[in-house]
Amino acid sequence: GGGAVGGGGGGAVKTRKPDNTAFKQQRLPAWQPILTAGTVLPAFFIIGLIFIPIGIGIFVTSNNIREYEIDYTGTEPSSPCNKCLNVSWDSTPPCTCTINFTLEHSFESNVFMYYGLSNFYQNHRRYVKSRDDSQLNGDNSSLLNPSKECEPYRTNEDKPIAPCGAIANSMFNDTLELYRIENDTRTPITLIKKGIAWWTDKNVKFRNPTGDGNNLTALFQGTTKPVNWPKPVYMLDSEPDNNGFINEDFIVWMRTAALPTFRKLYRLIERKDNLQPTLQAGKYSLDIAYNYPVHSFDGRKRMILSTISWMGGKNPFLGIAYITVGSICFFLGVVLLIIHHKYGNRNTSADIPN
Repeated sequence: GGGAVGGGGGGAVKTRKPDNTAFKQQRLPAWQPILTAGTVLPAFFIIGLIFIPIGIGIFVTSNNIREYEIDYTGTEPSSPCNKCLNVSWDSTPPCTCTINFTLEHSFESNVFMYYGLSNFYQNHRRYVKSRDDSQLNGDNSSLLNPSKECEPYRTNEDKPIAPCGAIANSMFNDTLELYRIENDTRTPITLIKKGIAWWTDKNVKFRNPTGDGNNLTALFQGTTKPVNWPKPVYMLDSEPDNNGFINEDFIVWMRTAALPTFRKLYRLIERKDNLQPTLQAGKYSLDIAYNYPVHSFDGRKRMILSTISWMGGKNPFLGIAYITVGSICFFLGVVLLIIHHKYGNRNTSADIPN
């Protein structure tokens, strides 16, 4: 029977016994806090005293951010945009409406102009997947043969759609223009359309198809536009570095929102000089080319003007959270201090076994 034993390859016998190391035998030095009133109470008070001022600071910063919102869905009969309520994607000429508004306070630093949508579920699973990233990255074979995920927006009249998929098909296409009104004269406000997308999206993730770079029409030869789009992807803009798949409005739309009520950056309004605020208090008008239908699914559309601070846009939650946690800790510290003071010295000698 010696041969059978030797056939095991001479390997060591497997045992289930852990190795004799400090880690596996749980002999590592450990540290356990002994929670006494003397260590816990100061900790509560210190957390309270640190968190409450931080929270107040963040809350005040957030409240100093100017924000102005206009809902221009037009569901109310009195709204100037009510006549546009039932527009279709391709109504020509587009329905236009003008909303006048007054800014009570001036906006000092750079102003960010957003469009907001409500009740629009960009987070639906099939919607989120309905795109072809290699097509958007300029892969020529994917351009003419998009991914199956794009169905039913993959082909139209036997031509591949570029960009394919439901996200691209539903791209926001209202045009918003801002005017300042002084003594009945309307001065247009310069809206900057570049620099609104993530740098990595613009320069890495989205690429036009490779080939003769100057002639986008030829690069997209053999493809067709998304069903709901008024014009093809190579006519999104007149500037070559903001056209086709690298159009920034398109890139911003393609980064889907996590919640059904969201806002996306539309334009930037840069501060001209340091003496004048970017937007002075006073009368303004918003001109809307109303193409984007939301009434069918009870959606809402709005335009938001906002400044930002070091912590981004207006969001009071973080400050409130800090203040709440700090206050709770401080309150608990006081309660425990009273309990300790009242009952702390009862069990001094009686419990100690000899």
